[in-house]
Formats: sequence, structure tokens, C-alpha cells
Amino acid sequence: MSFMRHLPAVAVALCAFALAGCGSTFRTNYSEPVPAATAATWRLADVAVSVPDSLKVSEAKTLFPNADIVWREDPAGDRHAQVAKIVGDAARAGGAGLKGSRPVRLEITVSRFHALTFEAETQLSTAGVHNIDFTIQAVDAASGEVLAGPEAVEAALPALSGQEMAAARARGETQKSQISAHLRRVFAGWLGIGPDPRGSFNRLGG
Repeated sequence: MSFMRHLPAVAVALCAFALAGCGSTFRTNYSEPVPAATAATWRLADVAVSVPDSLKVSEAKTLFPNADIVWREDPAGDRHAQVAKIVGDAARAGGAGLKGSRPVRLEITVSRFHALTFEAETQLSTAGVHNIDFTIQAVDAASGEVLAGPEAVEAALPALSGQEMAAARARGETQKSQISAHLRRVFAGWLGIGPDPRGSFNRLGG
């Protein structure tokens, strides 16, 4: 979709609608969850999230910015820090069901956090993807021993757009609430304490 960045906004919107039937395949995926018997011995003690400075941020008001980080719902500022907080909060919520005795720290490194621009949210219809990738490992919080991972995780989800997202906002939902809920499910699933969230979908997205 990089060619779209060079087209006028109206032409980009027309191209997006024309291509809506031939989008790419996205997925939520990892290899295997932590065994339930293992997770039963863990207690979440800490979450450490790294969002490397090398990840490119875009503030371009286009449908499909070419960047690693695209995030607009928080006020203008340090997007790396904002992404780290979203991911960290979701990991803490997703791991809250760990009730064992062994304290564990989750170490997460984000490689992509590509949410919809407001232009995409309003101009598209039944299209758009929140595309999030990271690696995760669980370590003993006291000794640093690696207990699981590092695991590469894809955590894409279909983004609501057009009238669907307008209706969602009217009932109090936001991109952040939708992304956070999905990430909570992904973390809980990988940790073996929630339903398996893995699956794929075909959709026009960046």
C-alpha cells in the first residue's frame, strides 16, 4: 500500500474502497501457550516493556502511514512511552489471573504498533487493521531465569471504521479500549490462563 502515500487524499480514499475486497491476511498468533500446569505456579510480580527508540513514528494525516508506530488517541507527545503504557497495562491485566507462589516478570519488546489514523477511521468502511507485534518472555523475578520464551507474538485485530466506529464511540468505546481488550486476551492466552485468541482474518489494512 506504500504507493497510496503519494496520491491526493480523495484518490487514496477511492483506491482504498476499490481494494477493500482484496486485502491482506493478518493474524493473532504465537507458537504455543505456557502450559497451564506451569502457569498455575506463577504470580505476576512485574512487567517491563521496551519500545526501542529505533521504531519510526509517523504523525502523517494519511490512510496508511509508513511507520512502525502510528498512534493518535493520546495527546501529542512521546509515542514510544504511550505505546509502552498501553502494552504494559494490558499485560498486567492479562496476567492478573496468575495466582501461584513463584514471582514472575514479563519482559516485552514491541516491534510494531500501527493503529488507525483518524483519517482512516473516518474515510474507510469495514476496513482497517490495528497491527501490533512484540516479543515476550517470562523470567523468574528474583533470579532472572528465563521460564518461557522469548516468543514472537502477532496481535493484529480488525479495526472498526466508518459508521461502525462512530457507533462504537457513541457507546463509549475508543481505539485504545478495543486494542487494550484484545491485548489482554492475547496475554492471558499466551500465559495459559485464558481462551486461545489465535486466528487470522483478511482485510484492507496497513
